[in-house]
Amino acid sequence: MSTETPSTGTPLKARSHYNNWISAIGAVIAVGALFSFALLTWMDLTGSNKNPYSGIFTYLVAPGFLIAGLAMILFGAWAQRRWLEKHGETMPDKWRLNFDDPVARRRLIMFGVAGVGFLLLSAFGSYQTFHYAESNQFCGQVCHEAMNPEFQTYQRGAHARVDCVQCHVGSGAAAFVKAKLNGTRQLYGYILDNYNRPIDTPVHNLRPARETCEKCHWPEKFHGNIDMAFDHYLSDKKNTAVSIRMLMHVNSGRAGSPLAGIHWHVSPDSTVEYYAADADRQDVVWMRVTNKKDGSARIYRNEEFKGEPPAGAVREMDCIDCHNRPAHVFPTANDAVERAMALGEIPTKFPNVKRVAVQAMLQKDITKDAEAPQKIADFLRNKFKDDPDLPALIAGVQKTFAATIYVDRKADWRVYPNNIGHKDWPGCFRCHDDKHKTATGESVKASDCTSCHSIIAQGKIAEMATISPTGLEFKHPGGEYDEELTCADCHNGGIQGK
Repeated sequence: MSTETPSTGTPLKARSHYNNWISAIGAVIAVGALFSFALLTWMDLTGSNKNPYSGIFTYLVAPGFLIAGLAMILFGAWAQRRWLEKHGETMPDKWRLNFDDPVARRRLIMFGVAGVGFLLLSAFGSYQTFHYAESNQFCGQVCHEAMNPEFQTYQRGAHARVDCVQCHVGSGAAAFVKAKLNGTRQLYGYILDNYNRPIDTPVHNLRPARETCEKCHWPEKFHGNIDMAFDHYLSDKKNTAVSIRMLMHVNSGRAGSPLAGIHWHVSPDSTVEYYAADADRQDVVWMRVTNKKDGSARIYRNEEFKGEPPAGAVREMDCIDCHNRPAHVFPTANDAVERAMALGEIPTKFPNVKRVAVQAMLQKDITKDAEAPQKIADFLRNKFKDDPDLPALIAGVQKTFAATIYVDRKADWRVYPNNIGHKDWPGCFRCHDDKHKTATGESVKASDCTSCHSIIAQGKIAEMATISPTGLEFKHPGGEYDEELTCADCHNGGIQGK
């Protein structure tokens, strides 16, 4: 590994082929990467909050630079040996690190200073990049700019303070690699501008609820009913306000007792499985409920489905099958307008303002986000002419539209169903519809409303002052309804009946 090399006049001592600038630069890179790897590993092992993104820097980026540095060291030695074999006798060796040469010595000192700076920057950069890559801004505004609708819904959701990576990536290098491989495909789609609009919900790639939801909401802590109130406005001339208050039987048992109520579906004593005929899991055609204690099982099918579901397509029910939008709820146009009316952002003095506002938002000739404000303003001016509160109405509807409908991405509630409840989407009625039956005719009832909730007050404002502890019979605010229909058959979130 050594040889003699001629110089410009003074014979040089025998030296290693590794004595060259390429190998020296590679050594600095390798040492910097090794230092970053040690620092990140220490942060990963000692940090109280396990960061899923630590895998990218600790186990991929830092080792990648280390390998690149080592490769440069070897390449420099190989290139140096090749150069000496061909030109060693006739040309001066300019790549050698010659400490006897004053010019070369000054260069080495400058290189050493730069190398120390590189090490410090590597440590600082690794630390800062480590934290930036785990931020929600990185996920929502840099990495997934195409998913701006999802980012906005996340920011105003109940889990806005849970980092994106906690649910979407998970801990460990394996989870990271899986997420990044999937992300690489999405990145190519974004660069080439050929990704789907709307972006598909990753229902088949989500992590199991036991690794995400149950980190905070574990079944043993479910207990009691939840008091909920729903405020609405009728689509009438007076914009009549109506409310309904109910106790949701999330789990009617005491803390520590066996699960009951709605959360019975995830009881440790039973398993609920289903098979959906569509990719979005909206068309449930087969179900099986297994008692783990005695091994008995009941199988339900709807009338159209015969035989058994495909092997591997049966899914065990968990949190995400009902809470399928825990962080990205796309409100319906009706709900968004009603909320704006309740907050005073949309003045209720205008007749039929709920219906008109929804109509303004759902104009078919709004084909781009940028067109919406002007078309909404024109629509409302045509309806209400020169009312002094018209500017406030226009601003309120424009604001509501911007938070509800994302035309450029073709994203809104119509393509992202919410399985909680059953007013605007099938939700609970995917199974509880009286149409799934066992071989003996036993069905999953749709009319047994009190098993999931008890209405304790309903009606106009004055009627809400009276509470019934035993529950009330539901009164449809808009008058009688056809009991053969589900709620979602009429309530579509937009202009009803269309």
